[in-house]
Amino acid sequence: MIVKTATRIQQVEEYYFSAKLRQIREMNRRGAQVLNLGIGSPDLEPDGGVLEVLQREGVREGNHAYQSYRGIDELRLAFAKWYERYFGVSLNPEGEVLPLLGSKEGLMHIAMSFLEEGDEALVPNPGYPAYAAVTRLAGAKPLFYELSEERGWWPDLQALEREDLSRVKVMWLNYPHMPTGAAAAVSLFEELVAFAERHQMLLVNDNPYAFILNEPLSLLSVPRAKGVAVELNSLSKSHNMAGWRIGMLAGAAPYLDAVLRFKSNMDSGMFKPLQLAAAEALALKDDWYQRQNAIYAARREKVYELLDCLGCHYDRNAGGLFVWARVPDAYSSAYALSDELLEKARVFITPGGIFGSAGERYVRVSLCQEEAVVAEALERVETLRV
Repeated sequence: MIVKTATRIQQVEEYYFSAKLRQIREMNRRGAQVLNLGIGSPDLEPDGGVLEVLQREGVREGNHAYQSYRGIDELRLAFAKWYERYFGVSLNPEGEVLPLLGSKEGLMHIAMSFLEEGDEALVPNPGYPAYAAVTRLAGAKPLFYELSEERGWWPDLQALEREDLSRVKVMWLNYPHMPTGAAAAVSLFEELVAFAERHQMLLVNDNPYAFILNEPLSLLSVPRAKGVAVELNSLSKSHNMAGWRIGMLAGAAPYLDAVLRFKSNMDSGMFKPLQLAAAEALALKDDWYQRQNAIYAARREKVYELLDCLGCHYDRNAGGLFVWARVPDAYSSAYALSDELLEKARVFITPGGIFGSAGERYVRVSLCQEEAVVAEALERVETLRV
C-alpha cells in the first residue's frame, strides 16, 4: 500500500533539471560524454582565504554546536557592510538581515509566511520555476505577468493595473533577471515601489546575479522600498559557493520577523564555520569580482560563437551567468533544438520553455563551463551542421 501524498505536492512537478540531469547521467553511463551547457552551477573555486577560514574554524573547539536561527553576529554585520558598500543600502544587522540556507530556502519561507489559500502572487513569465512552485505549495494561486523582448524583459505595469489585483499579496521579481539576463534600473524599481504601495502588496526581489557581468543594484536602494519590499541574495553565484548554501534576506524588521517565525520551525541554524567563512567572502575586495567577470566574459564570447553557429539571436548587453537567445524559425520550439543537440551532438542547452510560455522560442546557455568545453561543443555542432 502506498499512502496518498498531500494535495500540495500534487500541484508541483519534479524540477526540470532534476530529471534532465538524471537523463544525462544515464547517457554518460552508456559512454555518450555529454557536454552540459545548461546548468548554472559555478565551476570556479571560492577565494583561498575563505577556504582557509573554513578549515581553521572547522577544527576549532566549540564550533559544532547548534547556532542561532538569526545567524551569528559576524555574518549579519558582514552582509550589512556588503550592502552598504556595493548597493548603497543601509541595513541594521540586528533586525534587517536574516541569513538563510541559500536564497531558495528563503523563497519557500516567504511564501509560507505571507501567502495562503485565497491569495494570489504575481509571477514572472519567463522566470525561475520556483516562484510558481512555492506559491502553489503555500496554497495560493500564481498570476503570471508576461515579460517580452520588446519591452526589455520589464513588466508592463500599466497592463497589470487593468487586472483584478485585489487578491494579490506578493509580487515575485528577479533583477538582474534570469533567464534573460535583463538588468533593472532605478526608474523601474521606483515604479514598482509605487505600484506595490497602491495595491498593498509585498515585492520580493531575488538578486543573486548582481555581480556577474552586471553593475550591482538593489531594490532596497529606492526610497520607501523597505515599506513594501524585501530582497534575497546569495553567495552561490557571486562567490562560487553554491554548495555551501549561504543566502540572506534583507528588509524591514517586521517582514523578517515574520519569516523567522516560520524558519525557526524548519532548521536549527547554519554551521558556524560556514558562517565565519561567508563573512570573510563578503569582505573580499573589488578585484575578486573583476577576476571572476573577466573569466565569464571570455566564456561568453565562445558561447556567442556557438549561438551564431546555431543561427540564434541574442542581446550582447544582457548580463548574468547565462546567455538567452531566440532560436531560428526553422525549429518548432526551443525544445526541438535542445533535443536535437542532445541526441545528435551530445550537447545540452536549456530550452527556455521551462521558464514559462514566454520562453518557448528561446534557449539558455550557461557560462559555468571552461572555454575549452564550449569550444568542443562548437566543434560538435559545426560537424552536425555540415
